[in-house]
Order: sequence, then structure tokens, then C-alpha cells
Amino acid sequence: MKKILAIVLSIIILFGWYVTLVGIGPVGPIKDQLKLGLDLSGGVYVVMEAQTDVSGEELKKLMTQTQAVIEERVNQMGLSEPIVTIEGTNRIRVELPGAEDAEDAINTIGKTAQLQFIMADNTVVLDGSQVEDAGIMNDPDNGGYAVTLKFNKSGAEAFKAATTKIINREVISQNPGMRADIIMIVLDDQVISAPVVQDIIPNGEATITGGPGGFSDDEATELSVLIRGGALPVELKEVQTSVVGPTIGLEALEMSIIAGLIGIVLIFAIMLLMYRIMGVAANIALLFYILIVFWVLVMMGGVLTLPGIAGIILSIGMAVDANVIIFARVREEIINGKSIRVAVDTGFKRAMSTIIDSQLTTMIAGVVLYQLGSGSVKGFAMTLMIGIIASIFTAVVVTQLYLDLMAENKKLATMKNFAVTVKEAK
Repeated sequence: MKKILAIVLSIIILFGWYVTLVGIGPVGPIKDQLKLGLDLSGGVYVVMEAQTDVSGEELKKLMTQTQAVIEERVNQMGLSEPIVTIEGTNRIRVELPGAEDAEDAINTIGKTAQLQFIMADNTVVLDGSQVEDAGIMNDPDNGGYAVTLKFNKSGAEAFKAATTKIINREVISQNPGMRADIIMIVLDDQVISAPVVQDIIPNGEATITGGPGGFSDDEATELSVLIRGGALPVELKEVQTSVVGPTIGLEALEMSIIAGLIGIVLIFAIMLLMYRIMGVAANIALLFYILIVFWVLVMMGGVLTLPGIAGIILSIGMAVDANVIIFARVREEIINGKSIRVAVDTGFKRAMSTIIDSQLTTMIAGVVLYQLGSGSVKGFAMTLMIGIIASIFTAVVVTQLYLDLMAENKKLATMKNFAVTVKEAK
């Protein structure tokens, strides 16, 4: 059974590396699958600070709304993979790979949200300052969810007047193909919703339904957040800006790849020289480990940055370290007179607690860095955590599988192959 598993795993590793380097069918090579961060692809990053006196949960809510509005705005810029994150409590970090003009980017993302409610005859009913709140609720009539709106006093009066005109059929659509009985909700000149007015709204509280089936939870939440973001604008002040040229980013990527390849080749050579046939098992596990790290990063939609590459290289070192601990325990057992087969089994058991303890402490550090760090630190922490999980899996499963098979083979199960000299065995 172990032989079959080893053969299947070897085929998976070979096939995985073929797909990684060349691609197959609709799946392109890994270089086309990975999203590159700003420091590798070039572009603009801006850090902006909210100018507000609010704090605590209210500030957190306001920053989340601001983040949603900015994400909507930068997505309309046509750039690939823009990243908008909240830094600390009152700062927004925006990374725009491919952008070249920092000033234009700041002007685009930093302006106060413009939210308007507009009738089909292009008459502006009210703006975001007249919206008190927007939320979601279950939709008992259509199923799913609906979005609730609440206006202030002036907004309630304006909305009542507008809905009265629409119900009385006093509105003539000025847009070809557009119904006359709708009120468009427009954010930054983009229509985010166009609900049909079914009755006069006299009390300043309205509900937007999604028709049969209603909105999904995500759809209702996104719409309510965008409306609240327009209703609760916050002034943003630029505190840090940087432009990374694509040439600089390309050079950094090339140097990182070269450094990584040199490091991996050296690791392979050292493992073979120091641990002989055990090094072969470790190198097979390491090849599988690298595949896991990169493809998990792709499937998670992660963005590869220079700190992220550093995290991968560091986690490769930790994966090798796990194998070194195992091999040291196996050698000790052989030197103490146990057979190679028993030594492999006992060595793994002795090494596991040490490996798990060391990896767990690093994982905790990675979690803390990811939760509290900024964009570049998060990239390092993400690749480090993925690497730790992959290293434990490959050390416990892959390395052990191949070592067990080697220990059961009479030709391979010699002290010399397991890096133990005759002098040490005595």
C-alpha cells in the first residue's frame, strides 16, 4: 500500500511541476496565475487619514463604509487587482498596480463620496447628507433580503414629494428605455440601484427589494454599505504616497527569483551531502511543499509581494529544519543500536513534539502579524502561515512515507545511506 501511495504521490509531484512551469489546457503556468503586488508590478500606493473626531465602534463603522466606497471607486479605474485596506484605526491604504499618475489617483480616491437620489426626469431628489442610515432585513414577500433606508427630516420631506409626483404620474423619463416610476441611487455618477416606486413614502423610511427571490445577503449588505458610505462621508488627508516604476518592480522580482532558486539548490545539495538517502526523501517533500505553497496562494487569491517572497523563503527554511530534526533523531536511534526500520519509526515519534512546538509558536507570531500589520507585513505573514501548515504536512506525511519505504528496502536500509558511519555505530 505504501509503495502505491509513493508512486501516486511521485506522479502528482511531477505532474504538478509540469503544470506549474508549463500549464495545461485552460490552466496557465504559475507565473500567469500569481497576482503580483505593487512592489513587483509597479504602480502607486497612497495612505490617507480620516479627518474625524469620532472613535471606537463608530470610527470602525465609518472606516468600513469609507473602504467600501473607495473600493467601488478604484474598481472603476480599470486597474488590475487594486488593494484597499484599513491601517490602524483611521487610515486607508490604497495600492494601485499599473497606475502611473499619483496625483490623479489621489484626486480620484480621496474625494468625498457623492450620493444622490435622482428621478427619471433627471431631477435630484436628495443627496447623501439627507440619509440617516441604511440597513438590511429579511424580505417576507419576496424571500432573501431587502435594504432599508431612513432619511432625516428634510430628506423625508423631499422623498415624500418625489414619490407623490411619481405615483401621480407627473414624471416623464428623460432617458430612453428608462421607466418613469423609478428613483435612481447614484454614487459617484454610477447607478448602484434603481428601485421602482410602488407607493408614496410619507414617513422618511423606505425599503428596496430585490424582486422575486430578493437580494442575497452579500448583495443587500454591499448596497447598504455603499449608501451609508455616501451618507456618512469623511474627509481624507494624504499622509504618504509612493510611485513604484514597473522596471524597478521587475528587477526586484527577477533578483528575488534568482536568490530563491540559488537558496533552494543549495538546500537540496546540502541535504543530499549531509543525510544521503534521507536527503532524497527531504528533497521530494520539499518539491511538494513548494507546489502546495504557491497553488494555495493562487487559490486564496493572495497577492505576491517582496515581503511575501521573504516569507516563502523563510518557511522553506523551517520546512527543512523540520526534516533535519527528524533525521537527527533517526541517526541517534541507529547509533544507539536499533535497526533502521525501528529507528525511523522511533525517530519520527521523538521529533514530532519538537516540530509541532516550534511551528506552533511561529504560527502564533504569523497570526499576530497578519491581524495587526499593514499591507506588506500581511503579505509576509500570509505566506509564512501557509508555509508552516504545508511544512508540517510534508514532514509528517511525505517524508515519513518515503523514509518508511527506504527503511524496508534491504539494499537501501544501510547505515551509510542513513548518514551513520561505522565508527559512530560502535
